[in-house]
Amino acid sequence: MTCRHIIVVGTVLIMSALLSACGREPSVDIKAVKAQPKTFIGSDTCRNCHLEHYDSWKTTLHSRMLIDVKENPHAIVADMNPELIRADLEKIKDKLKVPVEDIYIPDPAEILYVIGTQWKQRYVIKKGETFHVAPVQYNVASKRWVNYYEDAWDKRDWLVRCGGCHATGVDLKNNTFSESSIGCEACHGPGSQHTALPRTALFEKRETIINPAKLTAGVAVQICGSCHTRGNSKDPDFKEAGWPVGFTPGMVLEPIYENSYDKADMRRLYPDFASRSHHQQYIDWMQSKHAEQGVTCTSCHSVHRMGIAPTRFQTKEAGSSQCLSCHTMVNANRAHSIHSFANCLGCHMPRIASTAEPNDIRSHTFNARAPMDAIANPALPNSCQICHYHKEDSLQELQRKYEILTQLPQPQGMSIPAVTRDTFALPDSDGNTANTQ
Repeated sequence: MTCRHIIVVGTVLIMSALLSACGREPSVDIKAVKAQPKTFIGSDTCRNCHLEHYDSWKTTLHSRMLIDVKENPHAIVADMNPELIRADLEKIKDKLKVPVEDIYIPDPAEILYVIGTQWKQRYVIKKGETFHVAPVQYNVASKRWVNYYEDAWDKRDWLVRCGGCHATGVDLKNNTFSESSIGCEACHGPGSQHTALPRTALFEKRETIINPAKLTAGVAVQICGSCHTRGNSKDPDFKEAGWPVGFTPGMVLEPIYENSYDKADMRRLYPDFASRSHHQQYIDWMQSKHAEQGVTCTSCHSVHRMGIAPTRFQTKEAGSSQCLSCHTMVNANRAHSIHSFANCLGCHMPRIASTAEPNDIRSHTFNARAPMDAIANPALPNSCQICHYHKEDSLQELQRKYEILTQLPQPQGMSIPAVTRDTFALPDSDGNTANTQ
């Protein structure tokens, strides 16, 4: 081998060693990492290894629940002109607890965060060290301004009352949160240990994070239920909190949280305990046949998926197609004969709850609400009158038509006697019948 060949081979070996060293993960003390408390590290850190999941999450409403206005000034979807705001408030002045001219209207420059962009929008500002929601709310669909705790807004600590379901990693003792919006760690748990461990520590790394798909269905659904519910924390230091303080994915809610169904909060529920307020879908679902049969939130809704979800509700199919993906209609008898356009949602998920405007949220008990229910208790809404076509119809007339349309058809033709063993008996030689068997 010539001197030149020796130099080339040596150079190749050195470069190979350097590249190998660059690709090798540093040595990590696994036990020491797992001994550290878990902390929040933010969805941007998750992006480094889980880019496809991160990109799909960015298209969801979860990622836009709480938007930092300093980072995205265009997040404010309304014209913050005080004259326009007060003109709308003037139209509802009889419902206000404060004179229109005295209601505080924030300057856009002092808005730190906006909550929501699709149905309604609220505005988070800071007084001293405390976050508060301004006393005006913009309803996106109707393009009008309404009031929001106009008499007590500056006495309500937003982080305590609501923050845990709008931000990730809320620390009430320090009045901070790690990430605006519902980030990866809201559903998967704090990720500090997970990111600190090398990929070679495969099994230990997997143990440090929660994958809801690997939990039992009854525990996994409580991740959704921790926010899509309403009630109060059982934490003795934060009893005013409207979210389950201390909850992390994989826990169960009952020991740390009391929802409006459990405490029979009839301000938020109809007399039959269906929800009249928003973010109570979990409470409705618990009363449903879906819950009994093991159908959960993620059976219908995509938490994150590649591309934009087909509907703004992030269901896997659009409209009643979602229902028909499981519930194949086998006949048109009884109630299903009333309408021919397969509108499952219209009857089984009527809009009876409210978030921004009256009746803009669908029920999640999945019970069709017949006119007879409202006749027995006028405080109950029914599926028929929620429909604009029947809005002014009388309940008695609707029930009469319902009973006619849902009758099973009467049998037609000649009656046939029942077949018995004697039917096939033959006479013997004396004329008596004998069984052929």
